[in-house]
Amino acid sequence: MVDQHQPPDPARPDPARQDTGPVVCSRCGKRAEDTPPTWTCSVENGVRHYFCDDCARANIRSIEGRLDSAWW
Repeated sequence: MVDQHQPPDPARPDPARQDTGPVVCSRCGKRAEDTPPTWTCSVENGVRHYFCDDCARANIRSIEGRLDSAWW
């Protein structure tokens, strides 16, 4: 029997995993001690990006349209 479970690839972050320590908004640079539940998390090309409330609210259409943050 072949084990079909593969170990997680460290190059691709698990979006469900919570990081510890300060979090920085990828758009404006706002810092928070822990990930606030109201911030948005996006994984783009295997890199996790966090966006604060204000940046997420200002760009909600682009986020919902799944555009990479480089486009907005």
